[in-house]
Amino acid sequence: MVVTGASSGIGLAAAVDLARRGDQVVLVGRDPARLQAAAEQVREVSGERPELFRADFAVLDDVRRLAGKLREAYDRIDVLANNAGAIVLQPLTTVDGFELSVQANHLSPFLLSNLLRDRIGRMVVTASGAHRSGALDPDDLNAPLRRYRAMTAYGTSKQANILFTAEAARRWPGIPAYCFHPGVVRTRFGNDSRLVALGMRFLPFRSPERGAETLVWLANQDPARLVNGAYYYNRRLHRPLRKAADPQLAARLWAASAEAVGIAE
Repeated sequence: MVVTGASSGIGLAAAVDLARRGDQVVLVGRDPARLQAAAEQVREVSGERPELFRADFAVLDDVRRLAGKLREAYDRIDVLANNAGAIVLQPLTTVDGFELSVQANHLSPFLLSNLLRDRIGRMVVTASGAHRSGALDPDDLNAPLRRYRAMTAYGTSKQANILFTAEAARRWPGIPAYCFHPGVVRTRFGNDSRLVALGMRFLPFRSPERGAETLVWLANQDPARLVNGAYYYNRRLHRPLRKAADPQLAARLWAASAEAVGIAE
């Protein structure tokens, strides 16, 4: 099982839980030191040190290199957990020319999934109830950069996660795909803001372990008991808002994303 964003938060909690259950986990993260620390936590519960792959999802060439290395290392990836992501507190443009949160949270996982399509047995995507604040326009993926609001940009990327999952299930019926809302989880998100960091520390947020429960459940549940392409919360089927459940919008997003990352639709 390949878990992106595995060096902290929900991704690390999921990797530890999966390893404790006997699954072979592969950790993907951006920061080498935190990846090494995460590997030690996994080793403590499993007795085996996991394989580590470094990639920065703010750089599409990093994602392409990651896909190549994973393809070389594994003939089969039972589960790809597209969990990496970020809340970006100010308007930032990546080296690829995209608003950072839409690239890190959507375009990079979209690219990675497409490049590994023939290896993946199942896909789980970390979405969010924050999709309610999304304002996705497939014709202008950089729209959030104008009059920037962090939660609108983040919500737009999470809206994209849900639409991507549903469209992947339609296009790739042989690869079960699910997304989920982990709840409001205390993680490293927003650490660049003292106010957000303070709230994460003292307000009654969920633990990363609690937030990871549905990811782990979706990774192991019999697909016959799940709805392909669906959105889950607390291990139950959940209905996203209409703007994250529009098949035409999902198809438009797929086409725009494929063009953005330079792959055939």
